[in-house]
Amino acid sequence: MVVLAATLVLATVGLIWFLYQRFGNLIYYGEKLPGPPAYPLIGNGGRFLNKSTAEFLIELGNIIKEYGKCCRIWLGTDLLVLVTDAKIAETILSSPKYLDKSIEYDFVRPWLGDGLLTSTGRKWHSRRKIITPTFHFKIMEQFVETFDQQSTIFVQQLKEKAESGQAFDIYPYVTLCALDVISETAMGTKVDAQLNSDSEYVRAVKDMAHLIQQRVFNVLARSNLTFRFTRFYKMHENALKVLHGYTDSVIQSRKKELASKASKTENAEDDLGIRKKVAFLDMLLETRVDGKPLDDLEVREEVDTFMFEGHDTTTSAISFLLRVLAEHPDVQRKVYDEVRHVIGDDLSTPITLKMLNELNYLDQTIKECLRMYPSVPIFGRKFHENHEINGMIFPKGSNVVFLPYFMGNDPDYFENPEQFRPERFSVETSAEKNNPYRYVPFSAGPRNCIGQKFAVAEIKSLISKTLRHYELLPSGIAKDPTKSTFVAEMILRDEAGMLVKLRKRV
Repeated sequence: MVVLAATLVLATVGLIWFLYQRFGNLIYYGEKLPGPPAYPLIGNGGRFLNKSTAEFLIELGNIIKEYGKCCRIWLGTDLLVLVTDAKIAETILSSPKYLDKSIEYDFVRPWLGDGLLTSTGRKWHSRRKIITPTFHFKIMEQFVETFDQQSTIFVQQLKEKAESGQAFDIYPYVTLCALDVISETAMGTKVDAQLNSDSEYVRAVKDMAHLIQQRVFNVLARSNLTFRFTRFYKMHENALKVLHGYTDSVIQSRKKELASKASKTENAEDDLGIRKKVAFLDMLLETRVDGKPLDDLEVREEVDTFMFEGHDTTTSAISFLLRVLAEHPDVQRKVYDEVRHVIGDDLSTPITLKMLNELNYLDQTIKECLRMYPSVPIFGRKFHENHEINGMIFPKGSNVVFLPYFMGNDPDYFENPEQFRPERFSVETSAEKNNPYRYVPFSAGPRNCIGQKFAVAEIKSLISKTLRHYELLPSGIAKDPTKSTFVAEMILRDEAGMLVKLRKRV
C-alpha cells in the first residue's frame, strides 16, 4: 500500500510538473491579456457551441467590441490572441521572426500537406524561391489567355439568366469558372466544370472548407484524438480521397505526357516563334532542389495549395464584387466606361495583360471590395517564444489571429466604412498610405500572398468581360439588416447567396 501510495503521489507530482511546464507560462501571460472569463478544459469554447457558421463571425466581433483590438480567447487549451490593431499587425507581419502559421493551419494540413501555405523554416524559404518565378509577367501573359477564354464561357453560361431577368445566385457560376481557370493554369488540364456543373471536386472543396471551420471553433473537433469520433470525420476522409485522388491522377498523367516524345516539344517554340503555355504543374515537375526533382508528394502539396488558394479565394472576391457593382450603379458605370475606353466595344477583342494593368479604377474597386469583404477573413501566426509587443507579452505557444474583416470595417481606420467608395484607393487619397497594415486582405510582409497579382488579373478579366456583355442589377430581394449571413470559413461567403439580376448590354 505504501508503495502504491508513493507511486500515485509521484505520478501526480509528475503530471502537475508536466502541465506546469507545458501550460504554466501560457496560462500566466495569457490571463494577463484582456478577454472573456474561461472555464477549465473548454476555455471559451462554450461560446461557439450550437452556433451556425454565420454566428461564429458575429461572436468574434462581439468579443473584439467588448475587450478591444488585442484580446484573447481560449479554445480548449489553445490560446488565440485576436488582433485587429494595425500597429501590432505591422510589428508581427513585417518581421521575419514571426513566420510560422498558427495552429488553425494544422486543420488544413491533411489536404495541403507542407506546401507553401503551411510549411515553415528552410522548407518554406526553398518553396517560396521555387514558386516566385511562376508569377513572372511573361508567364502571367499566358495565364491571361486562359482567364479570357474561361470568362467567355462564363458569360455564355449566364445568357439564359439575362434573358429571364430573374434574380439568381451567381456564386455557383463563379465557382465553376474559377475551378476551370485554376485547373488549366495549375495542372494544364481542362475539367470543363462550367459545362459539367456536377463537379465532385467542387463539392469536396466545399465540404473541406466547412470542416476546417468546424475544427477551428468546435472543442471536440480541434483535437485529433477526439475528432475521429465526431460526425465530421467520415466527411473529412471522403473529401480528402476525392481531392488527393484528383491531383494524383493529373500528376501521373502529366508526367507520362512530359516523358513522351510529343511532350518534349510541348514547351518549345513553334514554327511561328510563339512559346506555348506552361502549367504550374509542369514547372514543378521540371524543378530541381539541390540537384534533385521534387517527389510526387511535394508536387501534390504545391498543386493542391495553388488549387485551393486560387479557387475559393477568387470565387469569393469576384462574387462579392459582382453583387456590389449591382448595388452601386454609379460605380458600375465608371468601371464600364473605363473598360470600354481600354478594351473597346468589340466583344470579340481578347483581353491582354497590358489592358488589365490599365484598368486603374477597376483596381480601386477591387481593393475597396476586399476592404469590406476580404476573401480570407482570418489568418494567423504561431509564437514559439515569449515576445513583448506594445507592452504586452505574447506567450510561447500562443496563436495570433488577424481579422482583416473587422479591420477593414473599423471606423477608426476607414471613415464611414459602411460606404462603398473605391476612391479611397486612388493615388491621391490612397487608404494604404497611413498605416498599410490596416488593409491586409492578402496578408503582408514576408508571408504575403504570392499569387496576389494572379488573383487581381483574374478578377479584372472576368469582371471586365461580364460588364462588356451585361448590366448588373440588384436582386430586389430585401435582406434583414439585423441578421448577418456572412460565413468565415477558409474564405468569406454569404449564406444567403450572391443574388443579382442581369440585363444584356445594348
